[in-house]
Amino acid sequence: MKKLLYLFLVIPLVLLGQDNHVLIFDGINREYLVYTPESYDSSLDYPVMFNFHGGSGYANDFIYTNDMRPIADTANFIAVYPQGAIDPEGGTTSWIHKAPTDHDDIFFVEAIIDAMSLEYSIDQSRIYACGYSEGAILSYELGCRLNDKIAAFAAVSGSMLEDYYRNDIYGWGPCSPVHPTGMMLIPGTVDQNPHSTYEGLSYGDMPLYMSANDITNYWSNYNNTDINPVVTDVVNSAPNDGSTVERKLWLNGDNCVSVQELKVINGDHDWPGSFGNMDINASEEIWNFVSQFNLEGQIDCDQLSTHDLKNSTHNRELIKVIDVLGRIITKHENKNQILFYIYNDGSVEKILK
Repeated sequence: MKKLLYLFLVIPLVLLGQDNHVLIFDGINREYLVYTPESYDSSLDYPVMFNFHGGSGYANDFIYTNDMRPIADTANFIAVYPQGAIDPEGGTTSWIHKAPTDHDDIFFVEAIIDAMSLEYSIDQSRIYACGYSEGAILSYELGCRLNDKIAAFAAVSGSMLEDYYRNDIYGWGPCSPVHPTGMMLIPGTVDQNPHSTYEGLSYGDMPLYMSANDITNYWSNYNNTDINPVVTDVVNSAPNDGSTVERKLWLNGDNCVSVQELKVINGDHDWPGSFGNMDINASEEIWNFVSQFNLEGQIDCDQLSTHDLKNSTHNRELIKVIDVLGRIITKHENKNQILFYIYNDGSVEKILK
C-alpha cells in the first residue's frame, strides 16, 4: 500500500448541507463534494454513497445528473461526489490515470474515506460506490481492489476491465474481492462507447472490456448465487423514450447477497431517469439495491436458513409463479406485489417485486 500524504480543508458552499473539500493526494489538489442529509446528527453513524462522474466530467455537474441529495434526506446517508483529476495525456478529467504516471484513484478514494472519518460520523460497514461511464469502471475497480471497505456498488453505462487489461496493461493483478458483495449494473444494449458496449470489447487478441453477461457471471459465481436469474419486465411507463428495461436478479448468494442487472433494451450511453430511458430512475434503483448490504452481506440475513435453502435447491426447477391470490403470473408480466416462486422439490420462495 503506497504511503499517502493528504491535507484536509473545508470550504462551505451556499447550498445547505453541501460542502466542498480539498485534499492533497499524490501532490495534487483534489476536490470532492459532500452532502449531508437535513437530519444529520453527529451522534449517529451514517452510510456513505460515493458517486463518480464520467470521463471529461465534473462533480458539480454530475450531482444534478445523479442527484442523490433528496434520496439522502429521506434515507439518511451521506452522498460524496469526488472530482477526477486532469489526465496527463488527454488533458481532460479522468479516473484511474494512465501512463506515464503511477497515480491510482483507488487510493484517492481510500484517502477520502480516511479524511471523512475524522469529520463525519460514518458507518464504516456501509460504504457504497456508483459511477457513470469511466466512473463506472472505477466503481468496478473499487469493488475489486478496495473491497475491504466497499460494501456494495453499482455501474451505469460502463464496463469492467478484462484481466488482460488489468494485469498486462496496469499491472494490478486479478479482481480480488474479499467478502460477499452486492453489485448492480445498468447497461444499454446499443451503447457504442468503446468501454461500455453490451458485448464487451477486444482489440485483436487482447480482451479489454467485459461483456454484461461476463460481468454478471463473474459476480454471481463469486457470490455463489443461484445460477439462473429471476427475469421480469419493468413497466414501460415512458413509451416514447425508445427503450424498455428488463430486470434480472441472481438471488440466494452467500450471506444473502444478490446481483442485479437492469438491462436497458435499445438503451444508449445514458443515465436512466435523467436522460435516455425514463422507465426507471437509476439513482433511486442504485440506492434501493446497495442499501440492503453491509460488509458482511445482506443486512439482517438469516445465514442458517439461506445456507440450508441453497443446499436443497441446487437442482430444483421452477414450476410456476403465483401472486397472493393464487393467480398464475407469466414470466414477463409486471406485478408490484409479493410473488411466490414454486419449485419441483416443494420449496417456495417469496419475493417482493
